[in-house]
Amino acid sequence: MSAGTKHRTYGTVQTRLPWWGLVLPAVAFVTLFLLLSSPASAESGTAAGATGSLERVVQFVQHTLGG
Repeated sequence: MSAGTKHRTYGTVQTRLPWWGLVLPAVAFVTLFLLLSSPASAESGTAAGATGSLERVVQFVQHTLGG
């Protein structure tokens, strides 16, 4: 006679992401990207003789990745 196997459940794991868990980071990314690529920041950087904000970010990422 074999003993029956019982499955115990101690808790549930929530695998669904709340709506704001995806929307808020996406909104933040788009907002920061628009701030970096806005014409006003590009004109002020060019007038001062410095590189644009977006260009500096790209250079930083390239330097960080070793490229």
